[in-house]
Amino acid sequence: MYKLLGRQTSGNVQKVIFMLEETGAAYEREDYGRQFENTQTPEYKALNPASKVPTFIDGDVVIWESNTILRYLAATGAPQLTGATPAETTLVERWMDFLLAAINPGYMAAFKGSKLAPEERPAEFDAQVKDLAAQCAIIDGHLKGKSFFALDKLTIADIACAPILKRCMDFKIDRPAFPELERWVASMAERPAFQVATGTAAKAA
Repeated sequence: MYKLLGRQTSGNVQKVIFMLEETGAAYEREDYGRQFENTQTPEYKALNPASKVPTFIDGDVVIWESNTILRYLAATGAPQLTGATPAETTLVERWMDFLLAAINPGYMAAFKGSKLAPEERPAEFDAQVKDLAAQCAIIDGHLKGKSFFALDKLTIADIACAPILKRCMDFKIDRPAFPELERWVASMAERPAFQVATGTAAKAA
């Protein structure tokens, strides 16, 4: 049985839960995170020197970085969730990289700043939110006429992006409408596995 270390409220942990639920994998999750004061211990650092979540354990194999965990799960038991050829795989994984390189900086800024009163936000907040909107516009254009990010099927690109982009659409920030992205987010939110991942539905016993 797989073991997943990480709090469910983490978007990166939610990615992994989404994947595990979609594939019907047997797993146990344990609460880890700064609020639990257990990611700075020597024992946890031995598993994950970054002291972040998630950490994923498959027997003697220990993996950290959520997108890497998704790639491992696809390679070891769910090839249908990635490309069948190297070329197809690039169509999937480019969006996982785009999430980290292009979306994540603005996402983190909005995640923190949207909780603050306008006068308490850092000076760069407006520019960061504007950049987030620009990156979301790229995704919105890509998703026009599509149900999934790549290959006309659910892949680890959708699984990696869904928890984060759902939050981006929910932030109380000034942004334009993204009808295609919002449609895709709504479709992901209807999936039972996503609902378990994000805590809106209970994990089956």
